[in-house]
Amino acid sequence: LEVSAYPKPGNVHRLADFQETRYEHFLASALSISSFMREAATRGIQVALNKIDLNKVGCGQIIRDTISDVLAWQKGGNTSLGTTILLTPLSIAGGMTAITGIMKLETLRKNLRLVIQATTPQDAVHLYEAINLAKPGGLGKAEKFDATDPASKAEILQLGVTLFDIFKIAAEYDDVAKEWVTNYSVTFELGYPFFRKILEQTGDLNVATVQVFLRILSENPDTLIARKVGREKAREVALKAREALAEGGLMTERGKKLVNELDRELRTPDHRFNPGTTADLTASTLMVALLDGLRPYNRTLEDNAPVFEVFHVDAQPF
Repeated sequence: LEVSAYPKPGNVHRLADFQETRYEHFLASALSISSFMREAATRGIQVALNKIDLNKVGCGQIIRDTISDVLAWQKGGNTSLGTTILLTPLSIAGGMTAITGIMKLETLRKNLRLVIQATTPQDAVHLYEAINLAKPGGLGKAEKFDATDPASKAEILQLGVTLFDIFKIAAEYDDVAKEWVTNYSVTFELGYPFFRKILEQTGDLNVATVQVFLRILSENPDTLIARKVGREKAREVALKAREALAEGGLMTERGKKLVNELDRELRTPDHRFNPGTTADLTASTLMVALLDGLRPYNRTLEDNAPVFEVFHVDAQPF
């Protein structure tokens, strides 16, 4: 859903590819990721049934194994590291919540905090293995526990540094890490309420997805851009997203013009202005929408069909 929305300025989408990474690479990645998120949800249900301890759920392992499989199924490079980092805890927490028979977002978020805070040093090591597999752009060098330093994994295990601890350090310069530390504040407090409002207003999933992308970008200068070209340039991009949204985004002709202009402007051969972190946060917003019962309908075929349903869960198959 996230990668198919268009035009998301600067991203790969259904009408725009990068030279080495195409829309189809993201579709293949999504198919790969789905089975691992199901496994994550299954483990969450097992936690809720007291069959495994939460600190044994293997959040980092799932992230690493997902990335390994994604890279085996497509050759377009790193398509999904940030998204996988965000969706894995959400899937585990979703499984923990599903056992109640109904998905309540308040309960989901409480369980999400439990998942994140229960991560272990081994989870951190597995994340580092995922990073070294994916080789994400704009990674840079960290002063402490650098992901590209082979000695970091041994140091993490020796000092007992958990994955949550690692993200507390990284939150200063990476909004995916910050999302973990703030218990998904952008996803739950900004992204999802705005997405749901626009979707219920327009009945158009594409419009709602692009609008929430613009809203997140406008209020949170993209940290992938910041790491590549600096915070000032990231703020300039955020300001242009805000201007496009203020003119209506995809909901007005003037807004559409500005969104398309921004999409063209952000495209460079080295993709240094690609708002990749914003895409990850948009994906986590969509995940929460799906967990909350989003079931898109074609309103031209089904008048007055709801875009959301109460999400009842039968956990027995697990």
